[in-house]
Amino acid sequence: MSNNWWRGGVIYQIYPRSFVDSNGDGVGDLPGIIQQLPYVAKLGVDAVWISPFFKSPMKDFGYDVADYRAVDPLFGQLEDFRQLVSQAHQLGLKVMIDQVLSHTSDQHNWFQHSRQSRDNAHADWYVWANAQADGSPPNNWLSVFGGSAWQWDTRRHQYYLHNFLASQPDLNFHHPAVRQAILEEVRFWLELGVDGIRFDACNYHFHDQQLRNNPPAQQRDHASVTADNPYSYQAHRYDKSQPENLLFLRELRALLDEYGAIALGEIGDDDSLTRMAEYTADHNKLHMAYSFNLLTPEFSAQHIRQQVEALEAQLGDGWACWTTGNHDAIRVLTRWGNNTQHPRFVRLVLALLLSLRGSACLYQGEELALPEAELEFEQLQDPYGIAMWPEFKGRDGCRTPMPWQQQAPGAGFSSANPWLPIASDHLARAVDVQEADPHSCLAFYRQFIHWRRQQAALLDGSIRFSDAPASVLAFVRDNSLLCVFNLSNTRCRYPLAAKAQALHGHGLDGASLDNDTLILDAWGGWFARLDPA
Repeated sequence: MSNNWWRGGVIYQIYPRSFVDSNGDGVGDLPGIIQQLPYVAKLGVDAVWISPFFKSPMKDFGYDVADYRAVDPLFGQLEDFRQLVSQAHQLGLKVMIDQVLSHTSDQHNWFQHSRQSRDNAHADWYVWANAQADGSPPNNWLSVFGGSAWQWDTRRHQYYLHNFLASQPDLNFHHPAVRQAILEEVRFWLELGVDGIRFDACNYHFHDQQLRNNPPAQQRDHASVTADNPYSYQAHRYDKSQPENLLFLRELRALLDEYGAIALGEIGDDDSLTRMAEYTADHNKLHMAYSFNLLTPEFSAQHIRQQVEALEAQLGDGWACWTTGNHDAIRVLTRWGNNTQHPRFVRLVLALLLSLRGSACLYQGEELALPEAELEFEQLQDPYGIAMWPEFKGRDGCRTPMPWQQQAPGAGFSSANPWLPIASDHLARAVDVQEADPHSCLAFYRQFIHWRRQQAALLDGSIRFSDAPASVLAFVRDNSLLCVFNLSNTRCRYPLAAKAQALHGHGLDGASLDNDTLILDAWGGWFARLDPA
């Protein structure tokens, strides 16, 4: 617990394909990230989390790793990453990378060897199983991306497990050699000086060795998959979140502790809150658990309070990392705000997110109040969206390139045709436009994040919710700091139960006092120090 920057820290997620293209091929890269690290540092965040940049056939855009130790030439070279770490550290930024350990690409040498026969050195490194008597898959497990989680392989005359794309075979973590090899892959990056690792799909490492069928879901999980996805029809009792994973997470934590690095785990589960508490308990597994629970379409004071209170009730000494946006979710301005033009909405979301107990991840472009980009089917790159169209349009709409300069070719992202089109309505929100406006969303982000850093109660204090009108979310941090937010576009009143002194300097407006009643305008928020008496 000696390296506590992460506790209450703010992490900025960079999706490298869409951040900055330095070499004119239409795809962002590591040198491009280096160019804009001063921009990130100026936000006041503690760390950058960089989505996968490892060697990959890019069937799932880097989340299908073909070589854990190699930078894909699309993104640069290993020396570029070394320089990135050095530059980030000079700017006071920690560096986190994304490690996808539960599965590899089918182009990984381990899998290429494994599929050749049933008796080679890597034969059992992946999850293989015989067909049933009628030739059908071994059980009823489903892929997150649709259809069966089993793919027939004609070389071995067996099925292999893939919880995601068929080109992403699952490793067999029950095999000791697999666990040891994976730990060594992680150590490689720790030796290069990374300060933390975000572990993708970290509850998928182990499967039930008896391959028992999943039962039907009593309550469908729509936090980690959409309502149109049959994956939510099952209770995922046997294909993930197995008890053996707790032992592996302890091994992983021990390795990270050697280097003073931290672990952030992505957890998509039928009962993700319970799993988050379990995976961060006792200071010997994950440092933080990454939550999907605020990435859903539901936006209400009741929903947010319910999620936080349910987690707090079982979290103990664990720790959460909340987010309202990432590379897999519709942008928050569209998902929660219905693309409102009210300038206060996105500011309210940031202030609320950074006032909850826990750490927070911010996704690139949120500081510009970017809406979800609208793409035609022919423009899609995401295999998930292509398969689920039109009810689910995929993840490309939140992955379009960052607009750096309103008038520049390619919006300053690239001198070439970008891998995804730049949304026309993003141009007016470009970085250079907002840099010139002291009242812009970008200016607010910088102000609020720096202000929050001075509020100890918001970094590590307790949280206690108060009853309030339906549209109002009110809670007290560390028994001393009152946070009140109006989650609606209409004015409302909130009677204060105790004397409070308004705090200033955070930049969030839309609130005023009428004697002992707080008047909250649309999307208004208020911070106050409670009278100790």
